Amino acid sequence: MLPLPLLLLAVLVAAAARPGCEFDGSLAGECHRPPAADSATCVDLQLRTCSDVAYNHTTFPTPLQHRSREAVEASSEYILLSVLHQLLEGQCNPDLRLLGCAVLAPRCEGGRVRRPCRHVCEGLREACQPAFDAIDMAWPYFLDCHRYFEREDEGCYDPLEQLRGGLEADEALPSGLPPTFIRFSHHSYAQMARVLRRTAARCAHVARTYSIGRSFDGRDLLVIEFSNRPGQHELMEPEVKLIGNIHGNEVAGREMLIYLTQYLCSEYLLGNPRIQRLLNTTRIHLLPSMNPDGYEVAAAEGAGYNGWTSGRQNAQNLDLNRNFPDLTSEYYRLAGTRGVRSDHLPIPEHYWWGKVAPETKAIMKWMQTIPFVLSASLHGGDLVVSYPFDFSKHPQEEKMFSPTPDEKMFKLLSRAYAEVHPMMMDRSENRCGGNFLQRGSIINGADWYSFTGGMSDFNYLHTNCFEITVELGCVKFPPEEALYTLWQHNKESLLNFVETVHRGIKGVVTDKYGQPVKNARILVKGIRHDITTAPDGDYWRLLPPGTHIVIAQAPGYARVIKKVILPARMKRAGRVDFILQPLGVGPKNFLPGLRRTGPHDPLGGASPLGEGTEPNPDPLRARRQPSAGGSKPWWWSYFTSLSSHRPRWLLKY
Repeated sequence: MLPLPLLLLAVLVAAAARPGCEFDGSLAGECHRPPAADSATCVDLQLRTCSDVAYNHTTFPTPLQHRSREAVEASSEYILLSVLHQLLEGQCNPDLRLLGCAVLAPRCEGGRVRRPCRHVCEGLREACQPAFDAIDMAWPYFLDCHRYFEREDEGCYDPLEQLRGGLEADEALPSGLPPTFIRFSHHSYAQMARVLRRTAARCAHVARTYSIGRSFDGRDLLVIEFSNRPGQHELMEPEVKLIGNIHGNEVAGREMLIYLTQYLCSEYLLGNPRIQRLLNTTRIHLLPSMNPDGYEVAAAEGAGYNGWTSGRQNAQNLDLNRNFPDLTSEYYRLAGTRGVRSDHLPIPEHYWWGKVAPETKAIMKWMQTIPFVLSASLHGGDLVVSYPFDFSKHPQEEKMFSPTPDEKMFKLLSRAYAEVHPMMMDRSENRCGGNFLQRGSIINGADWYSFTGGMSDFNYLHTNCFEITVELGCVKFPPEEALYTLWQHNKESLLNFVETVHRGIKGVVTDKYGQPVKNARILVKGIRHDITTAPDGDYWRLLPPGTHIVIAQAPGYARVIKKVILPARMKRAGRVDFILQPLGVGPKNFLPGLRRTGPHDPLGGASPLGEGTEPNPDPLRARRQPSAGGSKPWWWSYFTSLSSHRPRWLLKY
């Protein structure tokens, strides 16, 4: 018989020699195999912050060693998830929350734990790291992509799948109907996303879908693009955007753009020469719903029951067409000063101190990413086309004609829509929009009613883009039986309007070696509004027929002047290239008096003179940075007041 100490040693050695054994401390030396790493006891998921994940069961302990629901809810990790959307002001929401829930409340199915995918975490970290940097917060340790996430070949799952497309099972078209069939009905968010993706797949060589960001409630702002090279800006190919549903309860524009996507794809495949020419020479971006959250509120009431304002605002109760920077007031201030630029105005710093909707921010970033030339925003509530300025040059005047320097061109663009719209041209004054009949169903926005923070004024004063506003009818949420007629009334107008992007002149600005000159300015004598060249040196300048003196200019180069004659019936942009010669020794031959006004653009776009600025993904960064004295960030006191556990892992220093 072995002595007791030797017996214990023998048991320990035997246990260690058997892989997977765990010594339980008994003299019998029994070996208990621990449960497999992914086996678990599944329990109901009862965490409120994680109530919308795609599964119903979780397990304890969690990967963070929380052993109960109460322990999770008391943790600083859980508190962070519950307030992330406020801290980041809607950015990466609800993506980060769902990703965090996948760790704090692991998915449990059939007695096994499923872990989230590493590539999803890595993609989200790349996209969202700037938002954390902007508030001086470290990336949360529990979102370590290598520690808590798995590779696809290890059987992981995508915690964001429900946000990306697997929204509902696809609906088959009624039997016997061709793929060109358009269903003239209202579309839920899931149905809209499915139609856009299905259309892009059907016309993959000329179409693609992409998201420009998320709404406050986390819905993708989905765009479908049509071009002969989807995803690429082509030299001298103009870019057009059409935006619907900026007010959630004005749904006709949303449906018109959903129908237009299907029409463009089908007609291109059928060989329609007009559509093929349009898609081969133009890059078209359609955003059917800028306010999908507001739409859900309006749709819950339904057509015929929706009030005049229910669902108009976004989920933050913000009117998105009053949420853009007021650059028009600054324009009026500068207009009387000689030699000061009054185009490509920067966003004022004080703008970022107010509430900026994630939808608004997404549109502004989109506009700075793509050199849009032309745009239309589709609304409802009347039947008329309005154009900038929307804010009166005398703020106290509610109705006052307030034209831009491009008044003639804006009238031409507005008529391109109105004059082929059968109801806008109907001679009855008793119809919807009849009070605009004498004006040709077009009107200067401020002459109709004045307001600040509109998207159209911002387009014109911050970028090269000319945008009009189209009111599609007096019923904001029309019944389904009216949608086909609405499409018939607006189809030709939409096509005709997009085609007007080819009016005026286009060209390339290069140096004497043939290298493109980006951010060169194109001036037109008599029109105090310049446009700038894209990174490839190409430009588009919408102009009405007539004789124009056009000047190309860039810092360090001598300006070049050309005379351009545009015939009245010319429907294709004239090609006008410029070759700039470098300045010699001596004073720069630059237009006198033109100078910067205001601060750099916090969104990281071009300055008023077209010079690049330092990128800054979140304009709130300036006020959120800790003081130079090394004090804690502004959000630190919030976390320390809620819990005795101080989350020092959120500090970057």
